[in-house]
This record gives sequence, structure tokens and C-alpha cells, in this order.
Amino acid sequence: MARYRPVDNQPCFLPVVLAEQLLPGSFEFALNHLVDSGAVPLDAFDAFYRNDETGAPAVSPAVLLKVVLLGYSRGLVSSRAIASACERHVTFIALCGTDAPHFTTIARFVSRVAEPIAEVFQRVLLVCDAQGLIGRQMFAIDGVKLPGNACKRHSGTRSELAQRAAKMLDAAQAMLRRHQAADGAPEPTLPVREQRHIEKLAHEAQRITRFLAEHRHDKTGARGAVRKSNVTDNDSAKMATDKGVIQGYCGVATVDAEHQVIVDAQAHGTGSEQALLLPAVRAAQAHMSSDTVVTADAGYHSESNLKALAEMGVNAVIADNQRRQRDPRLVGQDKHRAGVDPLHDKTRKPGKTVLFGPEDFRHDALRRCCTCPAGHTAQGGHEAQQRGYVSLRYRFQAAQCGPCALRGQCLRKPETTAARQVAFFQANTGSAHPYTQRMRTLIDSEAGRALYDRRMGTVEPVFANLRHNKGLRRFTLRGQTKVDAQFKLFCLVHNIEKLAKAGYGTG
Repeated sequence: MARYRPVDNQPCFLPVVLAEQLLPGSFEFALNHLVDSGAVPLDAFDAFYRNDETGAPAVSPAVLLKVVLLGYSRGLVSSRAIASACERHVTFIALCGTDAPHFTTIARFVSRVAEPIAEVFQRVLLVCDAQGLIGRQMFAIDGVKLPGNACKRHSGTRSELAQRAAKMLDAAQAMLRRHQAADGAPEPTLPVREQRHIEKLAHEAQRITRFLAEHRHDKTGARGAVRKSNVTDNDSAKMATDKGVIQGYCGVATVDAEHQVIVDAQAHGTGSEQALLLPAVRAAQAHMSSDTVVTADAGYHSESNLKALAEMGVNAVIADNQRRQRDPRLVGQDKHRAGVDPLHDKTRKPGKTVLFGPEDFRHDALRRCCTCPAGHTAQGGHEAQQRGYVSLRYRFQAAQCGPCALRGQCLRKPETTAARQVAFFQANTGSAHPYTQRMRTLIDSEAGRALYDRRMGTVEPVFANLRHNKGLRRFTLRGQTKVDAQFKLFCLVHNIEKLAKAGYGTG
């Protein structure tokens, strides 16, 4: 039988040359070379310190930037975890030296790097461009919705929050009155658990009251509609995802198709992707050429966005929500959808009354008359145009609809509506949405489909790397400015990885 040497992994003392622990071609080697070579100036961080003549020497921003980016690349987001690695992990020690930074120093650095990190991000892009990693043929834009460091239960409009605070105070007072009645004393003696519960209710009520005093108006969306505020982080927003509703931010990345380098990264506290397209395009314009094509999915599609892109002279391929239905390659795709669960309760649920639709009326376009299910006829339909659609509209008489026995099945509000109107759409002229019609023509062509098909293979692997490999499953900071900086830090890790794979600093 073959014999092998035993593996001795007991603790031991080893002579370690820290510089030799940064192997050429690795992420940490490229990161160290990028910072120490001066390719990324860190002068903007000097404004955080006031120890030119007095005070203790501070930890170098270069060291903090290195260990934070290395920690993010290893899935370490917590400042405590990064500080622990600086004391125990030889690769971290090779970057920060033997004087490991305290976790509070790391946390303070991450929370206030918003402005300097934007400049660092742009300088790293210049290095990527110098290494030939930005092709400028196609930029793919997409976003990821992630939970923030905020409680979803603490959301609501001003009236809802005020009502919640009043309920908390009423509940606390009710508990006190109940114990007072039981004890028969003006100052009831409460168990510790209930005393803490009352204090918690009072604290939360005071917190909401202070928030309402500081924020006198409701939040509004892009179209002026009222949006729910959040007491914990008012810059965050409620967003619908495939895993339910979250309280968080939407991180938008613009990715170059050549080597999947992120040319722009932004985080916004809104779930409306349509409002995020133009800011992303404007931020990436500095890296575009005249031939660059911008692609995005249907979430970013709107007539106003397409018009703005055309006025900016940006070549764009943006899908609409009917693209898959028009694609002949996807005919018969319904057979691959998941079937109905055989254990699902098929008991018919009571629903609303189904009203008569246009298909229930008999329409004679030549004679321009329309007959309702009750047998009444309306004559002389007039043409109307709305949002590019031409239609024939008919209005029945109040004398016909008033005594009709089917009035409850025909009118949405039979108690207030005098008579029924019905419209039959004839054609779509496209005059109200000319940019949408042009985009549909482009994306339905062979060249348009080929460009759009590259989008998923360009941007989706980037988010897979950030979320799965790097552990970006939620934002740990609060406030749009800080969250935006944290998202840029993660995207910096992705871009430096591209530099490392390209052999940056090795030759």
C-alpha cells in the first residue's frame, strides 16, 4: 500500500515577505499597483483630515481604499469583518501593513467617500480604456433592485404615519390604564417586559413625530404622484421585485460589451426604471463614440425617453413590452411555461360583475350603426383619434338605457351614468408615438434583434458577479449619497478584476 507524508497544518511561525504575497495577475496585485503607481490620485480624501500641524497621524486613504475593495472582492462587507481580516489574513496584511485599521475607521471611511470615489471610478475607467478594455460598440443598461438598511414597516404617507404614531401612544396609554385599574394605585407596578414594551411604543411614536416635523410634505414621484416616505431611510423606496416588495434602492449599471467593463454606476431610491435611463445615458456619454449603440430592456421604454435619446443623437435599441410576442423565433414558447399546480384550489372565487364589452355589441361599419345586447340601436358613429388609434364611437340615448333591464351589466356606474358609450378601434396610425413606431421597426429587423440579443449576455453576467460572487445582496448604508458610493465601490471591484485578468501591472 502506498505511503504518503502527513500534512502538518499546526500553527507555526514563518518568515513572510509581505510584498511577495501579492501574486502578479491577481486582484490584489492589480489593486496595489493601481493605487501605489499614482494612476488613481487620492488628493480628494485629504479634505477629511485636519491634522496637518496637530493631532495623531491618520490611516492613509490608500490603505483604507485597498482593504475595503479587497474585502468587497472577497464578500466581506462588514467593517468588523474587514478589520478582522487585516489582523489575520496575510493578503490583507500585505496591503495595510502590520498596523491594521480599526473597524470604526473603516466604517467612517466607507460612509463619507461619496465625492472622492466618483473621481476614483472615472480614473479607473481611463486606465481600462488605456488597456484597450472599452470597445465603445455597445453599452447595455440595466438595473438591480436591492434591499436597503431600512425597515419596510416604517413606510407610509404623512397621514398614515401620523395615524400609526397615534395608535402607538393609545396602545401605551391603554396598557398603563389596565394595570392601574388592576393594582388600584395611581402609579401601577408593571412587569419588566411590559414596561419595556410601553417604552418602545412611546419611543417609536416620538420618532415618527420628529420625522413628520422635519418632513413637512409627502414624497412625490417623477409624475407628481404621492410616494410613501420611510422613517428609517427616506431616500429609499418600496419596490416590487420577483421575490416580493422590498424597501431599498435600484442600482443602475452601464456596461460596455467588449470586456463587460462598467462605464457608469448609479444608485437611486426609485423603482421607476423609465426615470433612470436618461441620467445613465448622460453619465456615460463621455465614453461614447458616434457609433456607440445603447441597449436597454422594456422597463426603460417610453415615448419621452426615445424622443430625448433621438434629440441627444444617441443610437439606441430599447425593447417594448410586446417585443417577445412579435418575435417569430419565440412562437410556441407558451408550451414551456409551468403548468397549473394540480393541488391548487380550483374553487371559483366570487368576483365582480362582468360588464358587456365592445365584442358583445353588433357593429355595422358600413351603415355606421351599433346594436347593444338588449336590442337598442345607436346610429351615426363619429370618428375619434386617441394616442394614435382611430376609432368609431357610438353613444346610446338615455331613453334607451334608463329603463333597460341589463343596465347593471352594461354600465360601470349605473346609479350615476345616464347612457352607454362604446368605441370600435379601426387602425393605429402611429402619429401619437412616432419614436415608438420607429423603435419597433428597428428592433423587429434582423440587425435590431442581433443587437438586442447581445444585451443580456453583456449586462446580466455583471450583476451575477456582483450579487453572487461578491455578496452584494443588500446595501448596508443609509441615504442615497452613501448608497450610491457603496454601489460604485462594488463596481470598482468588478472593473479592477478586468484589469487583473488583462495582466495590468505585470509587464
